Amino acid sequence: MALKPEPTAPFHSVQYALRVLETVSRHGGGVTDVQIARETGLPVAHLSSLLMLRREGYVEQVADGAYVVGDSLVLLGSGMTRREALEAKLQETLTELRDSVGAAVYISRYIDGEVKITQFADGPRTPKVNEWVDFRSAAHASAVGKCLLTQLDQNGRRDHLSRHKIARLTSRTITNEKVLFSKLDSQPPTVPVLDLQEYAVGTVCAAVPLTAGAAVGCLALSLPIEHAHRLRSAADTLNRRAAPVVLSLAI
Repeated sequence: MALKPEPTAPFHSVQYALRVLETVSRHGGGVTDVQIARETGLPVAHLSSLLMLRREGYVEQVADGAYVVGDSLVLLGSGMTRREALEAKLQETLTELRDSVGAAVYISRYIDGEVKITQFADGPRTPKVNEWVDFRSAAHASAVGKCLLTQLDQNGRRDHLSRHKIARLTSRTITNEKVLFSKLDSQPPTVPVLDLQEYAVGTVCAAVPLTAGAAVGCLALSLPIEHAHRLRSAADTLNRRAAPVVLSLAI
């Protein structure tokens, strides 16, 4: 299968979105986009982050056109613990993303030297991948694992592979460490990492990095091989929609 990833535009700056969100939060009675631009010092062109914040429910636009705090931000400041509120918001975002790309979607983090799927959203029409080999032992083959490994330095990668030996899972699995590292080093940061039946026969996957502070994480999707023709467009959508997930992690 000749399927090559293509570069996609970086998603909206989370830093800009946070400045906008801080400004809206300071004005309980609402604030216009002109005033937001003046107080943040951001060019009007960068206020496109308002559209993303509205879509995700962090801000709302009232009748006179002003912006006010939305339900999603209220939820994060409610009686729920921050962790519970974050997980609830992320799950809602993942469910919407699942429906948007027509695929099971996952959030994975690299925690204490291990690959961990922390949340996912699947469904009858978007089944999750069959974890026939523990994801912790398959970082060299899965899109999730390779995306996380690209965010580690050489020593971090070698440490991981010293504990989880490279094994051939399918005929497409890369089993040579030098070849694997070369592929990871050549991976453009704005291009989704692909798994074309390297982890499991019959499944293709894509993953994009999620960088919030020093955390190493990624957002991924999986599709059955019969839907492989949709992988590139689904991966591009995943890349564009990663900003709200990063925003949730950063708040």
